[in-house]
Amino acid sequence: MRQTAPEGRGPVRYGPPAPEPGLPVLPGLAALLAAAADRTTPEPPGGGPVLREAAAGYWWRRGLRTHAEDVVAAPGAQPLLLALIAAHGGDLLLPRPCPAWWTPQARLLGRPAYHVPTPAECGGVPDPYALLETVRRIRAEGGRPRLLLLSVADDPTATVAPPELVREACEAAVAEGLHIISDETWRDTLHRPQDTVLLSPAEMCPDDVTVLSDLAGALAPAAWPCAVARFPPTDPSRTDRYTDRRARTLDILTVLGAFVPGPVAPAAAHALDEPEDVAVRARMTATLHGRVAAAAHHAVLAAGALARPPQAGRHLYADLGPLRAGLAARGVTDSLELENHLTARLGTPVPGGHRFGDEIGALRVRCDTAAFLGDTEEQRKEALTSARPEELPHVARALSTFGAALDELAP
Repeated sequence: MRQTAPEGRGPVRYGPPAPEPGLPVLPGLAALLAAAADRTTPEPPGGGPVLREAAAGYWWRRGLRTHAEDVVAAPGAQPLLLALIAAHGGDLLLPRPCPAWWTPQARLLGRPAYHVPTPAECGGVPDPYALLETVRRIRAEGGRPRLLLLSVADDPTATVAPPELVREACEAAVAEGLHIISDETWRDTLHRPQDTVLLSPAEMCPDDVTVLSDLAGALAPAAWPCAVARFPPTDPSRTDRYTDRRARTLDILTVLGAFVPGPVAPAAAHALDEPEDVAVRARMTATLHGRVAAAAHHAVLAAGALARPPQAGRHLYADLGPLRAGLAARGVTDSLELENHLTARLGTPVPGGHRFGDEIGALRVRCDTAAFLGDTEEQRKEALTSARPEELPHVARALSTFGAALDELAP
């Protein structure tokens, strides 16, 4: 699909946004936001005490000892990660593929960023041996590797890294003097939580891991920007503002004016407290997207393409390499052309793997499962409450169209 309008340049260069649930806002959260609409001031830098206490409780419930003074909040994951990278310094290492918005953060700061291959079974966490070799190569070339970004519940691959891989990768990183930033935005979107073990790097390397979580992953709408970071607990008596990464992060957020909007804070704190309505919605949403992702995964395999079984999130990462001959016959030879072809064919954005750090010659795309849920609020609500959403007429039609678009690519 040819780009002709200047306004298309931004999305082409830096897109796409994270997958959306495509579901209406919970009434309780909407009521809290409305009640705070007359707040004319933002939260203080890093978030107020109520918001930070709620975030601390969120991590306590997940087995991570956290106090309010270990937490920083910001208006979204992007400014928060930017501040974290700036506060730590040095070169970055990232898995290949990785979330589309990670690499531009490093570029904006002028930092070198190196992609490390992931193992065959999952994305989000680099292969430990490849990580060690990459660190060795960077240092031999005069670089200063300091940070490893990873995600145990991954966008774009929708996989969850096995605990043994997380342990090996984290041990390798810490042994080489790297600090780890663990993006756990999608940890509460597991499709089958009873069958999936998710281990946070902060559980095994508590002094060397900062955890990042965007509430848009499972708890709040993306239009209400709020993300939180948990820093390794520090003894206040040993805190030095020039070496304390939390203090430096707060300084950077202050300079950026990156404060959580006042009306958003009460709703965000409520969501982090995880009352029953929020917890039930999160579980229902994860189940819905899991069932639809499984159906889309089946369609990909039936067409002769490849994809890891989706385990979390609202998307599917498909490798159409086996269909290369059929794609070439249609003038599609790389992931940019594949993105344009499928976006035009399906009428919904289908970002190519080049946006996630994959080689442009690899024919990979991320498919957003929200695109299958319907065009109206009523259809999406029906999908949310259905025991078999993939069998609803409007969802089945969308899945059939997706499968047909892949089937026609067979050589």
